Amino acid sequence: MKLSLAIVALALAIPTVSYAQETTAASNGEYPNTFSSGSANISPFTNQSKRFNDWSISVGAGVPLLQSADLTSIKNGNGKNLFGYSAYVSIDKAITHAFGLSLQYDRGETRQGWFNTKDPAPDAMAVGARTQYDAISILGDINFSNLLRRVDNHSPYRWALHGYAGIGTIAYRAYQKDSKGQRLMTEVKPFQLGSMFMQAGAGLKFKVSRRVDIEGRLMYVVTGDDEFDGGGDAYSAINKRSEQVSDNFFNATLGLSFKLGKHDSHLMWHDPLQEIYYKLDVLANKNQDIEVCKKGDADNDGVCDDWDRQLDTPAGARVDGAGVALDTDLDGVIDLYDKCVTVPGPVENNGCPVKKDNNQTAVEVEKTLKDIYFNFNKATIRPESNSKLDLAASIIKENGGNYLLTGHTDIKGNAAYNLRLSKERAAAVVAALENRGVSQDVLKSRGVGSAEATIPATASDAERLADRKVTVRFVESSEWNSIKKKDYEDAPVKKAVKKAPAKKKKK
Repeated sequence: MKLSLAIVALALAIPTVSYAQETTAASNGEYPNTFSSGSANISPFTNQSKRFNDWSISVGAGVPLLQSADLTSIKNGNGKNLFGYSAYVSIDKAITHAFGLSLQYDRGETRQGWFNTKDPAPDAMAVGARTQYDAISILGDINFSNLLRRVDNHSPYRWALHGYAGIGTIAYRAYQKDSKGQRLMTEVKPFQLGSMFMQAGAGLKFKVSRRVDIEGRLMYVVTGDDEFDGGGDAYSAINKRSEQVSDNFFNATLGLSFKLGKHDSHLMWHDPLQEIYYKLDVLANKNQDIEVCKKGDADNDGVCDDWDRQLDTPAGARVDGAGVALDTDLDGVIDLYDKCVTVPGPVENNGCPVKKDNNQTAVEVEKTLKDIYFNFNKATIRPESNSKLDLAASIIKENGGNYLLTGHTDIKGNAAYNLRLSKERAAAVVAALENRGVSQDVLKSRGVGSAEATIPATASDAERLADRKVTVRFVESSEWNSIKKKDYEDAPVKKAVKKAPAKKKKK
């Protein structure tokens, strides 16, 4: 039982101790970026930027005294003055200068009743008991001295009053002894129903050095258990002597706290008001005239040369807080000279993007559509053509312009059938590009069948492949309106006619 609790406490403590050492973040003297505010001496909100130590390890030992039980450690009618022993170790984390958390492991033994169980029973009526316990708890730590310090208190800060309260799990073995001998009465395992307990109290700390504190602490432990004192079952004769249903005890300890970290001061010993007073005194005693723009403003951009990062800003240019000329689109051309302020472009074109010639765009789109595949004797585009269509659509959207797509077939086969197939395939390519975001107003289609085929019908299928294609032509605005969206009408859908059931012949 004791070993398992100790292992759990050690497992929880090791990760926290590993983060106990911090380093101080120092400014490198550089200016902050354009979007920051305040001075250049800015520290990030990280462990490395801490100014104070905020971890410590505490150990202590003391005396537990059962006060509220059927068998007590204090001479009050249910026993005589008997003293046990206790010890604790904790990992402490300061959250602020007035509040912290501790993970604490306690171990000890209470002694209660009319005689010490190490001695024989004085008579047949005398009952003695002892309880060995192990406990793990989480404690909140309030630094009342920092919390309640007067605003005009300039006295040295070496004493601190702390308040503690928390909850945890307790495991124990309670033994009872009488004239018949000693026996185990109750055993409670940790982390089980009924093993929870609470404790609260106060401690007075004295700062011996920047690394070590000494503390006297008095805690009151509420077990919530009527069998903790060794009286046995809750309805036994011994446990009916008093009305209380919870065996509680005081635990008076004396301990040491070892503060971890590389800094000179611990957060719980830091008085923010004292620091403010010190800085106010420094400012009050400092007699220095503040001279604005000591070096002047050579480029007249409104930013003093003392912190101007661009001392030769062109006249009329807008600047940021560091005196650097603004370049909204980050294309290397400042807004003063940029004719396309919000759109990046090369310096040679005054910061405006350079569009390609539309005829060249038509050549690129036609080259991309060269390997478009259709199902046999159909205008259905095959899936392996999707990447080509995606590329063609992006080229058109990027460069703009109006384009006519013309479908072609080879010379083999029926001319009328080839003409219809070329029109449908060209229209299918237009529809596929429009589905990829190309405007419906910039693409039109037509088909010429085999009218422009150049490969004879006697040639191989691989050779006639050159005639089966879609060509692309840029169309000027003056000609565009005279061209139809597509050069064929969709065939009307014929409704299916239900046949009347045939009449049966009479025999």
